[in-house]
Amino acid sequence: MAYPKKLLSDNEVIVSEFRPHWSGILKEGALIALAIVLIVLVQINGWPWWISVALIVGAVLIAAEGLIRWLTTNHVITNERVIYRAGLVSKMGKEIPHEVINDVSFRQSEFERIFGTGDLLIESAGTHGQSRYSDIPDPEGVQTVIYAEREKRMLAMNRGSAPSSIAEQLETLSRLHDQGKLTDDEFETEKQKLLGGS
Repeated sequence: MAYPKKLLSDNEVIVSEFRPHWSGILKEGALIALAIVLIVLVQINGWPWWISVALIVGAVLIAAEGLIRWLTTNHVITNERVIYRAGLVSKMGKEIPHEVINDVSFRQSEFERIFGTGDLLIESAGTHGQSRYSDIPDPEGVQTVIYAEREKRMLAMNRGSAPSSIAEQLETLSRLHDQGKLTDDEFETEKQKLLGGS
């Protein structure tokens, strides 16, 4: 389920949106595969039809909760905040503005590295504290996206309140460009905005 656009602010845009990694529903997938194998065996051996029905109903009931949780969980990164949203009937969510994020770290076990998944830990100021998210696809890539958007957000906010000099803002732009967090075009556009306003 995509994040509702009506919940975005006027100038807010979605940079990245994804569900938890598919490895988070491996158990459910294995259970359904096992049920299919058993149903085939039931059909081959000519056993009563109700055994197949019982296997289908049992597999669906056991796997349904995990599958629904996976389908209704969204991670969204916008140019203003990091959003976590989950639930079908009863919903829960958490939003962390970029400007309060202090640190973003990730952790992957050997197994998780094979599948390209891992955990993400976001440390933020104020009442947010630490937020840990599991089954994140490409957690290192997500970490980079959050840092890049945080830097852009801070730069935009600094430009609005003008607490730093043009030279300092150009230095920040240059650093982001060197780190690959701003493309050549983005760098030139932001540089011209700064120089045009001086």
